[in-house]
Amino acid sequence: MEPRRGDCEQRVLDRLHRAARFCDETIGWNRIGLVISVTIIAIAAVALYRILRTIEIEDVVEALVTTDWGHIALSALFVAGGYFTLTFYDLFALRTIGRSDVPYRVAALAGFTSYSVGHNVGASVFTGGLVRYRVYSACGLTAIEVAKICFLAGLTFWLGNATVLGLGITYAPLAASAIDQLPAWLNRTGAVLILIVLALYVSWVWRCPRVVGREGWSVTLPDGPLTLLQIGIGIVDLSFCALAMYVLLPDEPNIGFITLAVIFVVATLLGFASHVPGGIGVFDAAMLVALWQFDKEELLAGLLLFRLLYYIVPFALSLVILGVRELTLALRGTPPPPLVSLPPLAPTEIGKVADARRAKPAEPIG
Repeated sequence: MEPRRGDCEQRVLDRLHRAARFCDETIGWNRIGLVISVTIIAIAAVALYRILRTIEIEDVVEALVTTDWGHIALSALFVAGGYFTLTFYDLFALRTIGRSDVPYRVAALAGFTSYSVGHNVGASVFTGGLVRYRVYSACGLTAIEVAKICFLAGLTFWLGNATVLGLGITYAPLAASAIDQLPAWLNRTGAVLILIVLALYVSWVWRCPRVVGREGWSVTLPDGPLTLLQIGIGIVDLSFCALAMYVLLPDEPNIGFITLAVIFVVATLLGFASHVPGGIGVFDAAMLVALWQFDKEELLAGLLLFRLLYYIVPFALSLVILGVRELTLALRGTPPPPLVSLPPLAPTEIGKVADARRAKPAEPIG
């Protein structure tokens, strides 16, 4: 009698789970993450030093003041579009966990402030989670529910990034080679593998409801059609962000948008992996290395303007919004929510909804 496909899938998941637990217990994911972060920061610091030591500050200032105001306004518009799209990360997550009672304005507040604070303070999983808890607790959400929102929003982020990188590097492998210095064929092979894994994941969640969770919490993953929507949200967000950078590039030489998008996403992920607030230094070094064909002073001016528009301005707005909100709640006499620690966000159990031995059923998607 041949084994059923579901049994084979479960055995594969069990093996992956045991391998992940073995790495966690023998080496420790924290140690692995620390080594990766230190390595990225060290490489970025060396690259940035070699590039910046030949930079003429006067030329950078001149490039800044002579930048077309129309380009700056257009970049700001794309940044606004990116942050608007980020609010749907939270709205999508709320609907997925069955909290359709929470209005969009609350999801928008939590999404915008958590991401803008997390981008600048660093450790975005924790800082963004705390900001979300402060906002959502006023609507009666628990720490477990906020953990589910953080997990699903993170899943949207990674699915979008994986799709953009898979499609972009398949089309323009030399864009990735400009950063990782690997042959174009190897980058394209890796991109195709990413797309295959994405297709397998979509197929996996399409066939039946899937549950992931750990330590007392579980969440039903979005099904196939909703996963495609999830990927679409991530692609739109990254497209807006890449466009914001694209319009700030020097006019010459002209490069295609897809090439810039691949370089931008890779640089962003390197900054994210370094855990440096805003990826400062790491993101910039990757962009300067990959876009070697541009005038360095003009490119650095564009990067500084992008940081102003994408990081500093939204961060300042978030602090004002959160400050006004806290003052309003204090004047109303609303007590602050109790301080609680958010549960771990990385799932350690995977299975079907009906498999009660593996995880508890999550709320239905609303």
